Amino acid sequence: MEHTPHTVSDVMTQTVVAVGQEAPFKEIIETMEQWKVSALPVLVGEGRVIGVVSEADLLPKEEFRESEPDHMQQLRRLDDVRKAGAQTAGELMSSPALTVHAGDTIAQAARTMAFKSVKRLPVVDSAGLLQGIVSRSDLLKVFLRSDEDLAEEVRTEIVGRLFGDSSEGLEVTVTDGVVTFHGTIRDTSLLPVAARLVRAVEGVVDVAFDVTSPTPARTGPPVVGPQC
Repeated sequence: MEHTPHTVSDVMTQTVVAVGQEAPFKEIIETMEQWKVSALPVLVGEGRVIGVVSEADLLPKEEFRESEPDHMQQLRRLDDVRKAGAQTAGELMSSPALTVHAGDTIAQAARTMAFKSVKRLPVVDSAGLLQGIVSRSDLLKVFLRSDEDLAEEVRTEIVGRLFGDSSEGLEVTVTDGVVTFHGTIRDTSLLPVAARLVRAVEGVVDVAFDVTSPTPARTGPPVVGPQC
């Protein structure tokens, strides 16, 4: 079975293009076009990330080219107005940089991207030095795992451990990333726990249950019919 990618280090891109804080406006554009990226980490010293310059940081220069912003625009969009007159990466960048660590979980990185509405995050070490970059598409790579691989992990890591001996009547199938439990199970109270654990497996799209509980054996004294 393939190793389940749990952390950013499992999916990040280690080859990263970046610019220094003195990089001029045109060089930033040329670098983005050459490498087909929409944002660049800005580095100082031996590779410490101090900010990120993105296409959004560059657009105000074009937006305000034909006309000066009026007073209300200046008040409402002070940062954009400032960037319209910027010439270097250090003046244009968003700082401090929004980053993640290689040991962060994929879920943590996904939450950061969603909450901050960014498409990619620099990956840094404890000293803030650039180690790689992770994008939205990198985080989605976990869904490329095969159905067979997912089924094997669910059977081995969840079913056997959670249900124990009662897992004999339980079958697991996976179709297009959706895990389905089939068969019989004595303790149905474990199903919500199983659902939570399965959804935590990287690459699982959803989980469904098609199970029944066996009819308990009758206990107590035998039923005696009426005497004739």
